[in-house]
Amino acid sequence: MLKKLLPGLQVNTIYDLDLNALWEQGIRGIITDLDNTLVGAKAPLATPELLDWLKVVGQIGFQVVIVSNNNRPRVSKFAEPLSLPFIYRAKKPTSAAFRKAMGMMGLTPEQTAVIGDQMMTDVLGGNRLGLYTILVLPIARADEGIFTKVINRSLEKVALSWMKR
Repeated sequence: MLKKLLPGLQVNTIYDLDLNALWEQGIRGIITDLDNTLVGAKAPLATPELLDWLKVVGQIGFQVVIVSNNNRPRVSKFAEPLSLPFIYRAKKPTSAAFRKAMGMMGLTPEQTAVIGDQMMTDVLGGNRLGLYTILVLPIARADEGIFTKVINRSLEKVALSWMKR
């Protein structure tokens, strides 16, 4: 079980990703979390830096779907101005939203990467389906919800200390 929490790659931010290397690996689609992955949990819109990153992602040829456990108003307000498809109330780490996102892109697990800031939702959910998982550091931990702060981050600490042994 703990092995399912190990990401394929860990970077500080999405901006540290070598997008060309992902493309060379055969990755063609990116399922990305929203809150604390693309922007802080309270940030309503994309930053100029994120807009530039998404432009490069598109120029390379990647498809992108936002998959978030957050509600429709939060996710749609962010994703619609960017013309990005999205899935809200995803219930990660369950498989349904990841499968739906791959279906939206017409891709297989081997062609899909998942980017997120939580081991217990993004990494576990992606690994369960054989997707390439990428863990980023949370952008604004102070803005996280109580469940994430108390439950998920505590479980992550336990898993990380076990993995270091």
